Amino acid sequence: MTVKYTNEHEWIQLEDHEAAVVGITLHAQDALGDVVFVELPEVGRVYSQGEVAGVVESVKAAADIYMPINGEVVEVNEELRANPALANSDPMGNGWFFKILIADMAQFDVLMDEPSYAKFLKSI
Repeated sequence: MTVKYTNEHEWIQLEDHEAAVVGITLHAQDALGDVVFVELPEVGRVYSQGEVAGVVESVKAAADIYMPINGEVVEVNEELRANPALANSDPMGNGWFFKILIADMAQFDVLMDEPSYAKFLKSI
């Protein structure tokens, strides 16, 4: 499965040619510390790339979750809402935030791959 990254520290993984899963990166959860609350987007809502789609709060700070590409939210992770610590314990797996139907695949294609994201992290 193809995973891409944003410079706001979200990841997006293709599930098939029109659906993808979105979450926060290991770097983001490390920076935030212990996550205590997540605000997830509304299912059925269409977001534009870069639009705030949720919030994650930790003992240290709160951070917006940005929509990595244009799309419609089709599912949210209710398990994460009930157990926000999943964002820390398994941010790239069970700690996913939401699933979307992709509106513009070209936006996905230009996001960072893993080596580019690793290089980006060294530059900040």
